[in-house]
Amino acid sequence: MFFILGISISIFLELLLLIKKNKSVADKILVVWLFLIFVHQLINYLTVDDVLYNYPYLLGVEFPMPILHGVFLYFYVLAITGNKLNKRWYVYLHFIPTILTICLLIPFSQIPDADKIYVFKNKGLGYEWFMTYILLVIPLSGLAYSIWALILIKRHQIKIQNRFSNTDKKELQWLRYLSIGYGIIWVLSIFTCGETVFSAVVVLVMFIGFFGINQLNIFNSSPVIESGNLEENFNGIKSSKSENNIKRYSKSGLNEETSLKIYTELSELMKYEALYKNENLTLTELAKLLKIHSNHLSQVINEKEGTNFYNYINSLRIKEFIKIASLPQNEKFTKIALAYDCGFNTKSTFNKHFKSFTGKTPTEFFQKH
Repeated sequence: MFFILGISISIFLELLLLIKKNKSVADKILVVWLFLIFVHQLINYLTVDDVLYNYPYLLGVEFPMPILHGVFLYFYVLAITGNKLNKRWYVYLHFIPTILTICLLIPFSQIPDADKIYVFKNKGLGYEWFMTYILLVIPLSGLAYSIWALILIKRHQIKIQNRFSNTDKKELQWLRYLSIGYGIIWVLSIFTCGETVFSAVVVLVMFIGFFGINQLNIFNSSPVIESGNLEENFNGIKSSKSENNIKRYSKSGLNEETSLKIYTELSELMKYEALYKNENLTLTELAKLLKIHSNHLSQVINEKEGTNFYNYINSLRIKEFIKIASLPQNEKFTKIALAYDCGFNTKSTFNKHFKSFTGKTPTEFFQKH
């Protein structure tokens, strides 16, 4: 019954995506991936109920499918994080293990139907070499793509911190959990039976449905910005990696005089306009106001403040919060209400940054001030 639920959810999600307007590249990849998951689950269900033996020509069809799941997870993460697969040969490269598996299956596909059933019912008798190959390649491939996806997500999380002042809905934590869950499934496949693995797949499908269908595009058509350092420093102390910054920006064309001018204008803009109070402020928008390229603004913040755009803006928000929360006339307001006025949009985000920049919770901080 649980397998039927997984199959039904896969079909439902597939239909939702097919009728979705203005599908993104990520949506299109998910359409293909969900169809693959549906077919794989269906074949597994028919195998468990011994129905598949009535259709011997389908025996063995499922072997290449687990390898493809990793490929589509990787492509999906690439698309949803704003990366592109411009080189066709690179796309084809990921399908080599699948093609190799299909080629190795050719001898099995040519034997009589009765022999196929006999091989399956006797745990691959006569094809032990192929079963060993499957037991090695599938889990290794799954784990490799899971790790690869996690690396892409981590890079994405670093990248958005140099473009957005608010990353709450852009960090793709759900996709991180999905990638971890995918890796766990292949670990389970090494130590447990197929029914346990496919039960986990059903949960994975439900997870995709809950989070993936309405995933919004994070990036617009603006160019990708090189990520800055991740040091968080409330006092704006210069980064200890300044030598690396010099090397990184050696070809940017931005000299010290121009850099200082931009930094002065930026500081004045923040002081008098308090743009950090805009919870949706982005690096691109700020660069347009300063009439400079966003790459140059990112470089100036990184070099002069020793941190990235995300931490720079949130440090200003924390400073402003401490300033207004310390005023006697504001004691009638809650701390979180004041935090919202400073540009934060959730309590958890505010608490995280306050603790990061001050080393204390708001309650602890104001008990001593």
